[in-house]
Amino acid sequence: MFNNLRDDAVESLYGETDAEFFPEEEAEPIPVAFPRKTGGNFLGMTPVQRFIIAVMLMIAVCTLGTMFLLITGKIGLM
Repeated sequence: MFNNLRDDAVESLYGETDAEFFPEEEAEPIPVAFPRKTGGNFLGMTPVQRFIIAVMLMIAVCTLGTMFLLITGKIGLM
């Protein structure tokens, strides 16, 4: 029952192979150019951009921490 399952799957519905309709052509290898890795670019950002992201993250963490302390009553405004 399962003897020629792969061969049957390769053939088309009418018993003809795809090779008759689509002859294989020799494809030339496509040259791939890899970008150069530079030490100063992390995720494609310059050092100034990374610094701005770090400052924004620090401000967000400090703001959320202060809000949490105010909500739990660990600190008070007056």
